[in-house]
Amino acid sequence: MRDQLRPLFDRVVIKELDPDRVRRSGLLVPPGDHVPPPQHGIVLDVGPGVDWWQAQGLSMPVGPGDHVVFPASAGVWVEVDEERLLVCRVGELLGIIERPGDAAPRSDDPRAAGDVDLDD
Repeated sequence: MRDQLRPLFDRVVIKELDPDRVRRSGLLVPPGDHVPPPQHGIVLDVGPGVDWWQAQGLSMPVGPGDHVVFPASAGVWVEVDEERLLVCRVGELLGIIERPGDAAPRSDDPRAAGDVDLDD
């Protein structure tokens, strides 16, 4: 049986993704000590949020399967079943990577209703 790390409160569990070593120009960057730590990953699990969020009508802005960007200083790295995972607060995340053709925004996302004008 495989162990699973269940986050508490407003924490998220992220699996790091290997940085893309092939640049757009086709140049292959060899691995080395100068390579910065991965700064993007996939969300494996999210906590329930904090108590006051529900009273304010807020929910977790990310969910399992989302590809996210985070700073190198975010959270704490832990090892579960020989797998390196990042546990951090949702507020430490910098953003969600959305690729063309991905699923439509979740219904609780203000962009789904057109309430947010991103052009201003």
